[in-house]
Amino acid sequence: MHHADRETTSGEGDPAGARWQRAGADFLRSLLALPELALVAESCPAERLLHERLVVEPTRAVDAGELAAIADGDARENYATFLAFRDAVERAGSLEAHYLALVRGGRIALPPVFLDRMVAAIVAPLVDGDADVFERRAAQLLHRAQRVAVVGGRVLCADSERADRASEAARAADLVRDLLRGGGAIGEMPILGAGDADGFAADPHRWVLDLTHEIASDLGHGLTFTMARAHSGLAALARVLERWIFHLLAVRTTIRPLARIDDPAWRWHVGLDAEATTLLNALYRGETPDDERLERLVGLFRLDFADPREMRADVAGRPVYLGLAFDAAQTMKLKPQNLLVNLPVAKSV
Repeated sequence: MHHADRETTSGEGDPAGARWQRAGADFLRSLLALPELALVAESCPAERLLHERLVVEPTRAVDAGELAAIADGDARENYATFLAFRDAVERAGSLEAHYLALVRGGRIALPPVFLDRMVAAIVAPLVDGDADVFERRAAQLLHRAQRVAVVGGRVLCADSERADRASEAARAADLVRDLLRGGGAIGEMPILGAGDADGFAADPHRWVLDLTHEIASDLGHGLTFTMARAHSGLAALARVLERWIFHLLAVRTTIRPLARIDDPAWRWHVGLDAEATTLLNALYRGETPDDERLERLVGLFRLDFADPREMRADVAGRPVYLGLAFDAAQTMKLKPQNLLVNLPVAKSV
């Protein structure tokens, strides 16, 4: 998970003393290494020269003539996008300030890969230090697409890019199913365990996260005993989301996984992705989605504000329900900005 050089600022809006990050040279160089900006065999001399100069000094001024000299129109546009993003982050004062301005401004014109890199840099310090390996893996869900499979009541997710590379002959979802049937590992993608911290640090996108929160045991005579897993991926994700909200909004919350929503006074919900948003909206309206769509809802959460005065007055003290789901292609892509723009936060906060 890439860090933004740990250059920090305590500018206006800095929540509760938490440090926001400037886009340092290493962060900008990581963008220059993206396929959209990396040099290729067909790169013209002008593009090669500009790229080399930016790698040496990512914040250097670039005049219009340097851009115009690039022969390929797509490459020229990609460099213009990079420079506009770089300059906008600098004007905003931090990655966090620019990210908030983007997500609060309606339609986001920034390329998704840039947005994901921003989120990765912002969330990285939130899972440093005392964060456990499950929290560090769960943090990846905020900026990397996942392949999901539900097999035998267990919900497993694998990094989409890594899973697709790991199995060229089979769909990534099949890879995750085979992983479970094979007893915990297939190829180089094992299920993350408590003792895998060193392996995770060496290769953080290799590990499959078990999102199963509860295990039900049949005791016979019609009795079932249900208990929460000690290392639930959903619980780890909840802890990461608490830090995400506080870091960016300075609002303290408590988030915990739920098995179901049993609340006749249900007032507010936020989908953590497009699929979950659609499902929660339907359930809130009293509709019953078909079983296939309901099975895609792999996580429900209850969010409570530590201080109800920080909520909108009309819902103060009420819980907020969150949902997490995957789509028909068994892909899950969180939209962490939903928590920042859709929570019922009082305007004075």
